[in-house]
Amino acid sequence: MGKRWEEMDTDVLVKIFKELNLVELSPVSQVCRLWRLACSDPLIWGTLDFGLLKSNFIQTRASPYIWVDDRSDKRLAKILRVAMAISRGNVNCMIFHYNLYMKDEHLHYISQRSPHLKRLVMPAWNRISRAGICQAIERWEELESLTMPTIGHPPYIMEGLANNCKNFKELKIMGSFDLLFASAVTTYLPKLKVLSLRCSKVTMGALQCVLNSLEHLEVLNISHCLLFEMATNGRRQVIHELDNKALERASRLREFHHCQSRQCVACQRMMLDEGILRWYRYEDWFWRRDEVRSLDLKDYGRLFGAQCEMLTSVD
Repeated sequence: MGKRWEEMDTDVLVKIFKELNLVELSPVSQVCRLWRLACSDPLIWGTLDFGLLKSNFIQTRASPYIWVDDRSDKRLAKILRVAMAISRGNVNCMIFHYNLYMKDEHLHYISQRSPHLKRLVMPAWNRISRAGICQAIERWEELESLTMPTIGHPPYIMEGLANNCKNFKELKIMGSFDLLFASAVTTYLPKLKVLSLRCSKVTMGALQCVLNSLEHLEVLNISHCLLFEMATNGRRQVIHELDNKALERASRLREFHHCQSRQCVACQRMMLDEGILRWYRYEDWFWRRDEVRSLDLKDYGRLFGAQCEMLTSVD
């Protein structure tokens, strides 16, 4: 006689459960103690990808400049409760969609229940306060990689990473990178190894600061960036080709990715959007790409598929 389901080896169950999405895992995890244990295996929860989950929102003129439907917040809270309960602290990589707007309460809930997080891809965080992000960073002592899709450049985040995340080595910015931001990075994260500014508005002063000051930097990506400097007459001058001095400094890096071509579709988009991409205009997968292999997000919504939309809705 063959084994019954409740007697199957944990490794076999894990292999089967890896094919399920988050909503399907929820009832499966309640069948028995063995299945609950298999559903919480780190092989399933290494990456928690919410790449398909967006907020229902509109932009406003008043602070915080965004209004989010209350049902979106409740739905996000519901999904997070399920994910954190089943994963049992085994998540080490968490990915949120660019247009998912969290609140401090959501971030607080996540940081308390995923203490071993090593990589975080943040959503737009207009509603997350300074205290909210700082408290989360304090709990993520093992954090190594952070993607910040924001046009802000608060130095206190760099300081928080320096004080709490001793193994931090990868930073990705999707927005605006000026000399103030670059100075904060070089001051607080001098041992940074990977920096991606893909599809960002970058001043030449900031780029020079990074190339001159980050001695441990190994990989730099400025592909499709809008590079510019201020001319003597006060006008912005767009740079389409790097000078020899910048190329020489970049030659010491193990990887240097750059593209400011007038024929490149991504570069054309940057020019059209004046350096701050309106991501909602383009393909949903476009924000997930990166020329740096370790920063490319690859799988799309692995644990949260499109079929989860109706099952996780909130009345």
